[in-house]
Amino acid sequence: MNIYSENKKATYDYEILEKYEAGLVLIGQEVKSIRGGHINLSGSYVIIRNQEPYLIGAKVPAYQPKNAPPDYNPERLRKLLLNKKEIDYLAGRVNERGFSLIPLKVYQQNGRIKLEFGLAKGKKNFDKKEKIKKRDVERDIKRVLK
Repeated sequence: MNIYSENKKATYDYEILEKYEAGLVLIGQEVKSIRGGHINLSGSYVIIRNQEPYLIGAKVPAYQPKNAPPDYNPERLRKLLLNKKEIDYLAGRVNERGFSLIPLKVYQQNGRIKLEFGLAKGKKNFDKKEKIKKRDVERDIKRVLK
């Protein structure tokens, strides 16, 4: 499994409750660009509009910028491929207060490009600070014990 991009900030800003895997609907040059490692997931999210999930805000630059079509948009909506049951469940959960769908990583599985995203709940600032303090204390304890 080749991992092309990871959204490391997502686990810092959000508490991931459930993870899902979806296929991406891409055009040819986007596939080549992603396989080259040129995708940025920071600031992107997943929405469900008219019972269809979409990835918004992911930046996929053109594979060859000089050969790209003149109307190519690197931040266009990209449709996700999910089962109807999953779409219905996620649509219900996202309508609840505080839940959102956050992309975690893009990878290749069996020759297909997949997106892993999570049902997430935002963390408060004091939760983030607590986590940093806890990590620092554990690091100091390990340092003393060695």
